[in-house]
Amino acid sequence: MRLVLTADTHVPKRARDLPAPLWAAIDAADVVLHAGDWVDEGLLDAMAARARRLVGVYGNNDGPALRARLPEVARVELAGLRVAIVHETGQKVRREERCQARFPDADLLVFGHSHIPWDTVAPNGLRLLNPGSPTDRRSQPYATYLTARVADGRLADVELHRLPPRR
Repeated sequence: MRLVLTADTHVPKRARDLPAPLWAAIDAADVVLHAGDWVDEGLLDAMAARARRLVGVYGNNDGPALRARLPEVARVELAGLRVAIVHETGQKVRREERCQARFPDADLLVFGHSHIPWDTVAPNGLRLLNPGSPTDRRSQPYATYLTARVADGRLADVELHRLPPRR
């Protein structure tokens, strides 16, 4: 099962649309996971129309219309992998410990908010992934998203994709 992980897309405030390489990855994926800050329902609709399966949550920049359509926390099982998605996890200090306490039944936590890619493992084995942002790199050298594969309850081939600078 091929996954695309993204967050903090901020369309149309930070970009008019998603970068073409991310749309191509969405088209090829079996499941797309979005960890919030869509900003506009139009992107949710466009992504839902193109993705085979879309699982997302709302973020702090998502207004009432998106909050009415998306949960704060999503949980899904993908090929035996227990996945939780949330926008915010708080500051990076002791993040792993806080998240393992909040999501004790998950194997993978996908989160956003910081726009900073993150890949760590909590003491209990919970994998924490933040794909960064494909449209607003903030202090990072590149805008980013993640891809991965899932089979038999295991996450594999996690890859951070750097996007070319916008012109």
